[in-house]
Amino acid sequence: MTWEGTVAGDPHHSFVTFDEILDFWATERPDGPAIEQDGRITTYSELDANTRRLIGFFQSLGLAKGDRIAWLGKNSDLYCHIYLAAARMGAVMVPIGWRLAAPEVAYILKDTGAKLVFVEEQFAETARTVAADLPAKPTVIEEAEARKAMAESEPGDYHPPDPGEPILQLYTSGTTGNPKGAVLSNANLLGLRNPGNEAGLAWNFFEPDDCFLVAMPCAHIGGTGLINIAIANGVRCLVQAEFTPVGVLQAIENGATHMFIVPAALQMVVQHPQAAETDFSHLKYLMYGAAPMPLELLKQAVKTMPNAGFLQAYGMTETSGTISLLPPEDHTLEGNQRMRSAGKAVPGAQIEVRGPDNKEVPRGEIGEVCIKSPSNTEGYWKLPEATASTIDPDGWLHTGDAGIMDEDGYVYIQDRIKDMIISGGENVYPAEVENAVFGHPAVAEVAVIGVPSERWGEEVKACVVCKPGQEIDEGEIISYTRERIAAFKCPKSVDVIPEMPRNASGKILRRELRAPYWEGQERQVN
Repeated sequence: MTWEGTVAGDPHHSFVTFDEILDFWATERPDGPAIEQDGRITTYSELDANTRRLIGFFQSLGLAKGDRIAWLGKNSDLYCHIYLAAARMGAVMVPIGWRLAAPEVAYILKDTGAKLVFVEEQFAETARTVAADLPAKPTVIEEAEARKAMAESEPGDYHPPDPGEPILQLYTSGTTGNPKGAVLSNANLLGLRNPGNEAGLAWNFFEPDDCFLVAMPCAHIGGTGLINIAIANGVRCLVQAEFTPVGVLQAIENGATHMFIVPAALQMVVQHPQAAETDFSHLKYLMYGAAPMPLELLKQAVKTMPNAGFLQAYGMTETSGTISLLPPEDHTLEGNQRMRSAGKAVPGAQIEVRGPDNKEVPRGEIGEVCIKSPSNTEGYWKLPEATASTIDPDGWLHTGDAGIMDEDGYVYIQDRIKDMIISGGENVYPAEVENAVFGHPAVAEVAVIGVPSERWGEEVKACVVCKPGQEIDEGEIISYTRERIAAFKCPKSVDVIPEMPRNASGKILRRELRAPYWEGQERQVN
């Protein structure tokens, strides 16, 4: 198949900043649709003008290069505008998960020192309450005001950031209970695009009428990362406020050609009654990832969408998203061994499986998956020790995932060196949940583990030891936790145990707690 690429006559156009991307497409494809949501369509020339006016608005409020801007809301075309405007002038966008509890929102806002917080109306009260207690006293701007400013402000005069300067800060749940802000630059977010183009990867190239569906949360790289791909390639970015199976099916039938989805969401799509009647012929590529995909579900999805090219994407926030891919040719209707893998390193990225001595282990042996890539974050915001423990002096990022690499370079994720739980594509760290449960007056000790779930891949279980003379009610523990952290992080079940299993130094052995639930499972992540 011959591709002309996204730029006529130049399939390897080397974009290095989003400012030049928007300049280019506003000239090359001015009337082409850039962003669409609920019938609102913004062309590339309008996107160029809107973001310049937003920069003027930001500057009128005292915002400068390097300052943080937060978004508290669901996926929105307005968020896309604010993010791209910030990227053009070198401000740093911080999308906050709308399902987070107020204390979690407060922590992120305080940590960033954000000067502006843009909110959807339904989250305005939370934002104002939280902002009032923060040292930075951020200005809270509701959607209606922001849209008015985007239409009426004078364009700003700005100097775009260098490729290495930060433009996006995404928060990942922290092993110590607090989330960490992974700081990403233009160079990180665009660093693997050009090597992929040069390698001629078919899924790196787009036709002018292609459409990327964004239904995964923009507070994750799986959401904002898709905006980056669509805009960099001058195609339509179709935004849905949140994932619903019907919304995804309708979008595909109405012309969405590319999408990313987590396994739990894909299961809901392919098992929905409407899937049997949906025309999937428009869908060219379906990327999936963020959690391992059960083989039977993957086989069902391939059967449901036979014309789509399936791409398993493995990566993390700290790598700006995908660093390994399982290509369409490795997906078959009957299933195969490689469909259990996370694929091979994409062009421009290196993957090694290393032992405790930080040296590569022989192929076929288990170790920690480590990554060297231009997409790797420079580090965590204001956390030099966490950065140093994740990125070694040679620039290799240690993922915390245990894996095996075969002779052909395919990576098989076996377990997690860290204790993170992935439930429906959301990262949940036990320490964060344990902190929320531990304050309950009846709880003496708590350990949180992930257990198998047909629907979510894993779900959160709390194992608790009761205080003498107290009784523990499962529903009460769950309700207590819901008041303190996001619902998706809360335990779905609670086991009362007589004592915690511990090693000689007193550390709780979560693996022993997990073992009965994972007995007979092929992998220790689902």
